[in-house]
Amino acid sequence: MRILFINPQGNFDPADSHLTEHPDFGGQLVYVKETALAMARMGIQADIITRRIQDPDWPEFSESQDRYEGYPDNPRIIRIDCGGQAFLNKEQLWEHIPEFVDGIIQFYGEELPHFATAHYGDGGYAAALLKKKVGIPYTLTGHSLGAQKLDKLKMSLENYDQMEEKYRFSVRIQGERLAMEGASTIITSTSQERFEQYGHPLYEGSMDPQNSEKFSVIPPGVNTELFTTQSGEADPEAARLIQAALGDTSLPTLLVSSRLDEKKNHLEAVRAYVDTPALQKKANLLLAVRGAPDPYTDISMLSTEEQRILQPILQMIRENRLEKLVRFIDIRSQTLLAAVYRQLAKRSSIFILTAFYEPFGLAPIEAAACGLAVVATQNGGPSEIFARGEGVLCDPYDAKDIAKAYEKALENAPHLSQAGRRLVLEKYTWDRTAENYLKAIRRPSVTTGKTSQGEETLSLEGEARLKRYLSQADKEG
Repeated sequence: MRILFINPQGNFDPADSHLTEHPDFGGQLVYVKETALAMARMGIQADIITRRIQDPDWPEFSESQDRYEGYPDNPRIIRIDCGGQAFLNKEQLWEHIPEFVDGIIQFYGEELPHFATAHYGDGGYAAALLKKKVGIPYTLTGHSLGAQKLDKLKMSLENYDQMEEKYRFSVRIQGERLAMEGASTIITSTSQERFEQYGHPLYEGSMDPQNSEKFSVIPPGVNTELFTTQSGEADPEAARLIQAALGDTSLPTLLVSSRLDEKKNHLEAVRAYVDTPALQKKANLLLAVRGAPDPYTDISMLSTEEQRILQPILQMIRENRLEKLVRFIDIRSQTLLAAVYRQLAKRSSIFILTAFYEPFGLAPIEAAACGLAVVATQNGGPSEIFARGEGVLCDPYDAKDIAKAYEKALENAPHLSQAGRRLVLEKYTWDRTAENYLKAIRRPSVTTGKTSQGEETLSLEGEARLKRYLSQADKEG
């Protein structure tokens, strides 16, 4: 059996280049890679389908095929030419998806795969077109959907042109709808994701979130060989980095290691610490900033968006004279990240994720697998993951509540460390994720009975629907 993992955006290579340091190289790439590797270990032929990039700034993605070290024949990374040679942000990919699909069909010829799994909206749109043209059924894993993003960014008729130019919401929503209509099964990481994301009015009519046969809840997993309490070759380097960042302190550490992204809510995570002197006597605060060893002097090395997020944080630290307690660390690989987690766990430290909303929350369970206690947002997946108290949940909009969560986690760090690691090993491994995918793939197909209307109506129909929704939202206040 050959299964496709369709993920046009970002890219994949053996070294995991740029992973998590760019919005298009986020957690869904880890998800796709690890699930494909797990299926390969089970004897399933897995192909990761992405876009070929022949750009001097992105040399890692120029070959038409690639493989992961230790997996010489399976899975394959297959890169399809479309949209020219330069790197394109995910918002620029939509118009090139039909060409991408034609490239997939041309690559396989008469030896078409048996099934596809589609990832993110653009992958879902590609799978819908692929099914229409050659009949390959597919599952859809949206990861995060456009409707929630436009609501969080407060899109309106007033700012429509500006938001549409940047995010292509009208096209994205319509592509997601077509993907939902044609999918055999829609896969979500949590039950909450199923009802909150897919129950949005902009998806009404494309599927029914109440239809349990259409959905399958399959949590992501953790690479338990990488994220483990067992020491690895990167541990000495991690210990040196931590020593350089924190000095000789023996205090526990509050670690924020999400990429600098507005939705990750770094500012409130720092504010909770800065505004709570009692915390400052119990723990240091450590922020991972990839690509800037010393943000005070190296901030220009970051993107404009990253600088915009970091500048008020630096200002807050300076104004409160907390430079010695709030420190920074530059972690440039997943291997080193896991080693940093392990080293910090030895001093009863805490992993922090105060995102406004987190669809699932892979990073907290990776940290938990390495022995860190966890404080995570109550909004989204973490509320299901840590439903039995294996982590401490907080309101990301309330700095005082975040501070209370820090205090609680520090007081109960040994218990939380044990409970969190036990939870991961019982429920959140990639082998289990792959097994559940195969169950979803092998069950009878469930569709809406609709036929994709095709790429020619994507922009026009999507724009009309989005404007109707925004008009109604304006009327309701």
